[in-house]
Amino acid sequence: MPVPGRGGAGRPADRQAAPTQSLAGVRVSKLLAERGLCSRREADAYIERGLVFVNGVRITELGTRAPADAEVTLAAEAKRNQARQVTILLNKPVGFVSGQPEPGYEPAVVLIRTENHWRQEGDPEFDPRHLKGLAPAGRLDIDSTGLLVLTQDGRIARQLIGEDSGVEKEYLVRVEGQLIPGGLELLRHGLALDGRPLRPARVEWQNRDQLRFVLREGRKRQIRRMCELVGLKVVGLKRVRMGRVRLGDLPAGHWRYLREGETF
Repeated sequence: MPVPGRGGAGRPADRQAAPTQSLAGVRVSKLLAERGLCSRREADAYIERGLVFVNGVRITELGTRAPADAEVTLAAEAKRNQARQVTILLNKPVGFVSGQPEPGYEPAVVLIRTENHWRQEGDPEFDPRHLKGLAPAGRLDIDSTGLLVLTQDGRIARQLIGEDSGVEKEYLVRVEGQLIPGGLELLRHGLALDGRPLRPARVEWQNRDQLRFVLREGRKRQIRRMCELVGLKVVGLKRVRMGRVRLGDLPAGHWRYLREGETF
């Protein structure tokens, strides 16, 4: 049945929704993710634990649907859990993979240890619990360097790599070869990869052998493949910014926590 609306004198936490089999409406987990309250995976976990309310009614059944304009909220316990989640900024060196380990190579997360913590006054101490559920929000190729974001927070992951993400990623790219006529304009807009057109990009020369790219998407080995299409070979690639967060002077192989007040 549909998720009931407000009513009755009980507190929201005291009211339990009946299981719903209706195909009408939108999955509550999707509503939570679209509104930036948590990721869909986190939403499912919160629903199973009874930490989600729709129009004041607690729901516990996965797959529950609600009207698109329903009021969807998280319990205080879920919000406290989110407040404990951390986001880490790593200056990834060459030779480490962003996510799952590959034969002969280690994942970048192995660099998140006390001796590599680049601390400043007011930063928290490293806690091994911060490694649990820590995942990269976006890839950075094994032969690329620079800013890699790892987070426990599904809201940040969605912001950076969700289907509708528009967060800018800035790269400094060293190249060699001969740019084809009109190549710079093609890099800015007009190329396609895997049969799909690329979004417009900002691309400009920094010096005779270095380009600056600003992208709003992240296809696999995108910049390297773009350059190949216009006669260039990438010999060095470094990500220096994601949204409003810059790599700055964070040393290679070191990491720090995303600080209070910093947002992408």
